[in-house]
Parts: sequence; structure tokens; C-alpha cells
Amino acid sequence: MDKNVLSRGIKNVRTPSFQKNSEIHTMAWVVEPGNWKEHDPFLLMAHDHMQSGVFGLHPHRGIETVTFLMEGTLNHYDSKHGKGVLYPGDAQWMTAGQGVEHIEDAAEGETVSLLQLWVNLPAKSKMVPSRYQDLRRNDMVTIQEEGAEIRIFSGSYGNAAAETENVAPVTMLELNMEAGATVSPRLPGSYNGFLYILEGEGEFGVNQKAGRKGQVLWMGAAGDAEESEIRIEAHSRMRIMLYAGEPIGEPVVARGPFVMNTEEEIVQAFDDYRNGKF
Repeated sequence: MDKNVLSRGIKNVRTPSFQKNSEIHTMAWVVEPGNWKEHDPFLLMAHDHMQSGVFGLHPHRGIETVTFLMEGTLNHYDSKHGKGVLYPGDAQWMTAGQGVEHIEDAAEGETVSLLQLWVNLPAKSKMVPSRYQDLRRNDMVTIQEEGAEIRIFSGSYGNAAAETENVAPVTMLELNMEAGATVSPRLPGSYNGFLYILEGEGEFGVNQKAGRKGQVLWMGAAGDAEESEIRIEAHSRMRIMLYAGEPIGEPVVARGPFVMNTEEEIVQAFDDYRNGKF
């Protein structure tokens, strides 16, 4: 281990519980909304199992949404950029910015399993033009290590980096590991982040916290260290999503699909939406 790199621990482990919202929709909060300071720059992440018809056309402003598809076929559409399809292992990075309407819907007759993360935008970027990026599994930079495959959806791993365009710096990795393999992704010391275990079990961080399928592990802070790492050891075949980003440190005012910095900006967002300015 490089002495100039701080090895992070795990500060807490939580097992999200799934709730049945309807006959066609079950979900769990991987990252619970409302804990703005603790989770900064992340606002929430949901793990959804759903069929067609759960979410209709709806607006967003002031955030980026990051959708990662695990099972099924997902159709998506937005009012600025048209439509597309995601397949298992694909992701979509949508920058709502100043405003966009979109819909994500399971293909007819299918049940999809997906993760959707909301990333906050800094005040100076709340009103940037909207865009979306389809991140195809097979197009992502992939690193092979002994017993491990690391797919880079955003940010970097080692000397390799994704071409994904970010407003706020975020690292998003998919880690597939064989039993006995170890990896140590490096992150800027200032980053805040978490891991969500999709399959298997292992040991995490300098404090060797145990984690298993269905658990979310929040990384401890790295203090004043410029660079940090998080050690991961697989005890069985394991699949993990890692998300980490630069905290913004600004006020958060969230109302439904809009996330701004003040109540006045939220009122303006609803007014703009009602008046067709999205």
C-alpha cells in the first residue's frame, strides 16, 4: 500500500428493505432522501423492480439522474433528446439542468430491475442545458485484474478513465470479482461515497467490515488526504456498484422532482413547468 494514500474504512452498513408500492412496483431506498449533508453530492438512490406503467411522463430540474439496468429491457424518452432503449448492464446519465420531461418504462411483458441515483448539481450549474448519455455496457472502459473485472461508467480506475461527461465529478464503477480476489479502487480524499452489493459477500475497508448481497456500505471520510483507497476482498463471487463524488456543500431544497438551493427557486421551477418552459 502506498504510504501517501489513506486507506478508508466503512462507517456504516445498512440493509435496505423492499416495499410493495403496487402490484407492478416494488422498491427499496439504497440511499434514503433527506440526509442531504451526510450523502452529499448524492440525493437518493432507489432499487426498483417494476413493470410497464409505473412512471408516467414527469419533469426534473437541478439534478442528474443515473440509471443502471440489471434485468429486463427499459424504454426511455425525454422531451429534448428523443427516445432510446437500455439493456442489462447499460446505464443512462441524464442531466436535467434547467428542465426536462422524461419517462422510463419497462418493455411490455417484462419486469425490470434497476438502480436510479439522483446526483445534485451545484448552484452555478442548476440551469445548464439538459442532455443525456446512454452508457453501453460493451462500450465502457473495462480493466482486468487477477480475479476481477472493473467497468468504468464514470470517473476513473487506475490510469484508465471513462469518457462520460459530468457536471459534478462522480466515479461510478461496476466491480465483478471471483472468490479470493481483492481490489483497491482509488478516489480523491475529498470524495464521499458508498458501495451497493448486488451479488455475493466480502470484506470491506481498513476496518474489515463484512458485507453481503443487498447491503449498502458507506465509506468513511479520508480527512485531509489528497488520495484514498477502499480495499475490497471477495469471499464468494461478488458484484458491486461503487459510487463516489465531490461534495457540493450547498443548501438543498427539494420538492418532488425539482432540487434547487432556495424555496424561491422551487416556486420558479413549478411556475416554469406549468407555463411550458421546460
